[in-house]
Amino acid sequence: MSDITSESQRPDYQQYLEDYHPHSEEFHQAVKEVYDDIADEYASRDEYREWNIIERLIEPDRIIKFRVSWEDDKGCIHVNRAWRVQFHNLLGAYKGGLRFHPTVNESVLKFLGFEQCFKNALTGLPMGGAKGGSDFNPKGKSQREIMRFCQALMRELYRHIGPDTDVPAGDINVSSTEIGYLFGEYLRLNNRWEGVLTGKTPGFGGSCGREEATGYGVIYFLREMLTAHDDSLDDKRILISGSGNVALHAAEKSLAEGAKVLSLSDSGGTLYFENGMTEQDLKNIKQLKLVKKDRLSNAETGSFKKGEKPWYISDADIALPCATQNELDDHDAETLLGNDIRILCEGANMPLTDGARKQFINANALYGPAKAANAGGVAVSGLERSQNAELTTWPVERVDEELNRIMKEIHERCIQYVEKKDGIYPYSRGANIYGFKKLAGAMIAHGVG
Repeated sequence: MSDITSESQRPDYQQYLEDYHPHSEEFHQAVKEVYDDIADEYASRDEYREWNIIERLIEPDRIIKFRVSWEDDKGCIHVNRAWRVQFHNLLGAYKGGLRFHPTVNESVLKFLGFEQCFKNALTGLPMGGAKGGSDFNPKGKSQREIMRFCQALMRELYRHIGPDTDVPAGDINVSSTEIGYLFGEYLRLNNRWEGVLTGKTPGFGGSCGREEATGYGVIYFLREMLTAHDDSLDDKRILISGSGNVALHAAEKSLAEGAKVLSLSDSGGTLYFENGMTEQDLKNIKQLKLVKKDRLSNAETGSFKKGEKPWYISDADIALPCATQNELDDHDAETLLGNDIRILCEGANMPLTDGARKQFINANALYGPAKAANAGGVAVSGLERSQNAELTTWPVERVDEELNRIMKEIHERCIQYVEKKDGIYPYSRGANIYGFKKLAGAMIAHGVG
C-alpha cells in the first residue's frame, strides 16, 4: 500500500485508484463523484489528510471471492464466480444486497459497496457498507436450479456473515424467493435462527413493506425535494425507466401522490402512456413483469416503442431512472434538459454517466442522488433487523410510517451542510459531504489498525 507517513510521498486518490484498483471503471466513477463533492471539505481540515481518510475510505476492509459449483436439472455441473465486498463496518455490521446478473464483476460490486457506505450513513441507522453477488444468470433457469445455486453459494458465504457481522439482502434478481433459499441453507449449516439476511418473506421473519420500500422511498424523497422548493407532485408528468421492483413501486406511489406516470421500460424498449397510466394499467404490468416474467413488448396496454429509452418523451416534468447503472448517458441528459426537464431523482444506483450527472448539476437542476433517494430499501432492511432482534413483526402501516420518517430525515441531512444556489439545493454535494463527515469521524475515532 502507499506510504502514509509523508504527505509529499502520498499519491492523490486518482493515482491510488489506478495503482491498486485497475480495470475498475464503475468503481473509479463512484469515487470520483464523491471526491468532486467533498474536495473542499477534505482540504479544510488537516486531520483528514493526516489520517489519510480518502485512501482508507477507498480501500475495502476485505473482498471475498469464491467459486460456486452447482448442478442443473439435467445433472450437468456449472461453475460461477461470487464475491462479497465488505467495505467498512465503521457505523455497524456490514449491510448491502446480493445481485445475481451476468454483468456482476468485482468493479461493479466495489462501486455498489462504496456507495452503500454513504447511503447507510445517511439513513442514521447502525449499518456499515457492503455488497455481493454472482455472475449467475437466473433467466431461463428452473426454480430447482435457482434453489441449488443459492444453496451452493451459501455453503461458502455463511462463513463470512452473521447478524452482528454482515447482513446481506436482496438486489437485482434476488427477491424474497432467493433470500428464502439462502436463509434455509444458512439454518441447516448453523442450526441457529437469527437475523442474518433481510428481505425474507414477511410470514417467515421478513418485514412488511420491504418489497415496496425502495420505490416508495424514491417518491418520498422526491416529495421532500419538491416541498423544499415550494412545489408538489400534483399532476406532475413523470418518466420512469425500468420495470423491476423499484420502477413499479415508484410508479405505484407516484399515482397515489397525484402524479401521472408516462413510461416504464426494459432492455427491449419503452412502454409509453400518453395520458398517464391508470392503476389498472399498473396492475396488469405487475402481473406481466413480476409474475409472468415477460417483456413489456407483450403488454396489452400503452404504446411500445422498440429500442427506445423513455428520455425521448418531451412532454414531461420529472425523470426517474430506475433501471441500472449508467443507463442515462450524456446524449440522454442533453435531450432531457433540451426538453426543459430539470427535475431528476435517481431510483437506481449511479444511473447517470459522469457526463450526464455534470450536465444536470451545471444546469442547476433539481437533482436527487441515488445514495439519498434510493436508501428506502436498506432503511427497511435495517428495520427488519430490529424486528428480528425483538422477535416481532410490525404492521405495514408502522413500517411505512418509519420509512416516511427516515426519508424525511435523509432529506434534512442532505441540506445540512449546503446552501441553495440560485434557489436550488445541491443535493448530491450535500449527501456526499454528510456521509463523508460521518464516516471520517468514525474512522478517526476508531484509530489506525
